[in-house]
Amino acid sequence: MPFAETPLRDEYAAAVERVAGRTLDALRDGGGTAVLAEPHTAAPRPLLAAVRVLGADVFAPQLLSGAEPDAAAAALLTEARRTLPAPVPASEDAALVIGWQDWAADRLLARTSYGDGARAGSPPPLPPFDRERLGWRTWSARMAQLSVLALPGLDSPVHDAARAGTLDLARGTVRAMLRRDATTSVRLARWLAWAHADGRPLRLEIEPVLDRIGQVDDGTDRSGLELAIARALANGAPR
Repeated sequence: MPFAETPLRDEYAAAVERVAGRTLDALRDGGGTAVLAEPHTAAPRPLLAAVRVLGADVFAPQLLSGAEPDAAAAALLTEARRTLPAPVPASEDAALVIGWQDWAADRLLARTSYGDGARAGSPPPLPPFDRERLGWRTWSARMAQLSVLALPGLDSPVHDAARAGTLDLARGTVRAMLRRDATTSVRLARWLAWAHADGRPLRLEIEPVLDRIGQVDDGTDRSGLELAIARALANGAPR
C-alpha cells in the first residue's frame, strides 16, 4: 500500500539528511565528532536506518583529519547493521554494490572496539565491476554507487579499478554534469579526488569541477557531504 509507506519513507529520508548534515558539520569543524544520538538512550529506528544508509561515511570527519574512527559512530553503525540487515539484492550488480559498501563499513569498524564481528580482511566474494566488459558509461555509474569507498584508509580491487580508470571516471563525471545529474556527478568527482590524492594523473582539473558541482548541486546535505569529502581529498587529506 504505497500511501501507507510514503510517510515512513519520508521520515527515513529526513533522518538520512539529518545524519548527513551533522556529519558534514563535523567535517567542516576539522574532524570533530558528529553528535548523531543522545547518549545513554536507545537510538530510534529512523536514525539507525540513516546510519545504515551512510555506512562508512559516518567516519569521514575523523578519517579525513588523520584520526581513528569515532567510537560513538561505530557503536551506532554496529547497532544499525545488527538491527537492519542488508536488503535482499534485486540483481547481481546490486549484490556487488551492497557487498562492497558493507565491506567498507566492516573494514573501518575493525579499527574500533566494535569490530569483533567485522569481516575486515574479506572482500565480497564477487569481483568488482569489469570496466572493459561494461563500457565506461555503465562502469562509471556503478562506481558512483560505490563512492563510500573513496575514503582514506581503504584499499581494494575497487580502488585498483579507480586507479586504472581515471579517464572513464572523468568521462562519467562530465556526462553526469551535462545531464544535470547532481548525485552521480558529485560521487564520481569524489572518486577523481581520491585518485588525485593517490597520486594518479587526472584528465580533468579537479578544483574547477568541484566548484561547478557546488554551484549546481541539489542542495541536500547528503550531496553536500559527498562534495566536502571530495574537496578534503583534493586538498591533500591524509591517505
